[in-house]
Amino acid sequence: MSISEKKPSVDPGSRIQDQKEQKLPMLALLALATAVFITSLTETLPAGLLPAMSSDLNVSESATGQTVTIYAIGTALTAIPLTAATAGWRRKQLLLVAMAGFAVANTVTAVSENYSVTMVARFVAGVAAGLAWALLAGYARRMAPPHLQGKAIAIAMAGIPVALSLGVPAGTFLGKVISWQAAFLTMTGLTVLLLVWIAAIVPDYPGQKAEARTPMLRTLKVPGVTPVLFVTLVFVLAHTILYTFIATFLDELGMGDSIDVVLLVFGAASLVSIWVVGSQINQRLRGLMIGATLLIAVAAALLAVLSDSTAMVYLAVVLWGLGWGGAPTLLQTAAGDAGGEQADAAQAMLVTLWNVAMAGGGILGGILLDAVGSTSFPWTILVLLVPVLVVVLAARSHGFPAKRASVDA
Repeated sequence: MSISEKKPSVDPGSRIQDQKEQKLPMLALLALATAVFITSLTETLPAGLLPAMSSDLNVSESATGQTVTIYAIGTALTAIPLTAATAGWRRKQLLLVAMAGFAVANTVTAVSENYSVTMVARFVAGVAAGLAWALLAGYARRMAPPHLQGKAIAIAMAGIPVALSLGVPAGTFLGKVISWQAAFLTMTGLTVLLLVWIAAIVPDYPGQKAEARTPMLRTLKVPGVTPVLFVTLVFVLAHTILYTFIATFLDELGMGDSIDVVLLVFGAASLVSIWVVGSQINQRLRGLMIGATLLIAVAAALLAVLSDSTAMVYLAVVLWGLGWGGAPTLLQTAAGDAGGEQADAAQAMLVTLWNVAMAGGGILGGILLDAVGSTSFPWTILVLLVPVLVVVLAARSHGFPAKRASVDA
């Protein structure tokens, strides 16, 4: 080849500049964030509606709290097998099927007058969540250039604090003003709108080819994956014990009329948290995870010893929200980074353990509520967070490293 035929060399500086000028597909990512919002709100909505639901379904509040548990069990039992079975499906098709499942399940929940039927509907919603959660973080990654993948996941995961800050308080308000059934029917309407949005805006991607799939259990041997999964299990368990029964906990403090306000404060703090995590996760994932654990521990300590002060309860709720809001993004990013080429398998395992923890939190919280009372919740959280902090501190090489080696600064 002559000199004149040689291709011009690419200036590395211009390549970096082109990369920086790439933008995120915001409308598509916001659709994913709305899907996350619906999955999160569907799971946690009963927390603000326990008294009304238990009255209409003629069961105790601890039994009604198990509507959160059965949802989590549905996700935990099906996330890994369904993720494996649908690995070859096109991503958009799978997301549409999952969200349609929410529309059906929330409608049945709203019209049901029977506790058993309600529990079946909640289980189906959990199955739909297992499908959705296992693909949403990976979907967001595929929409973004490498240097923006952390931010793309943070945007998608913003649906969680929005659900907590706006969705649950709004659902609680609807439950007071109209009925708890209206809250679930509103979820159905939102889901139908989202199905149209996804069909029109969200790009499609192929599933995995059969030869590229790896047995999921082999992922546990990848350095860093097991610590992340352990932290996910115990961290989420600690959070769920209190959050599932937050209405009952506040009732015992004489703050039963302030449930929607408390949840609004919690969610607002969570929004701040996810903004901080989204902007700092590339450089400070480890520090952010340590900080999240300590913030929730301090919040639990305040609720344990100073809950007779309304001001201290609100301060604890703010700290709790600051610790919790960015946690899903931190844990999903850590799992994806640790899993490497087996990131999808790591994400499916994280989803499973997340919902095992949600189910365990509902069960353990119900047992504690009946046996000891809700004042035991903060002390239980403190005990659970000790091993979480130890594992995060120990996983400095893999799992929660100081710097994310897989991300371009």
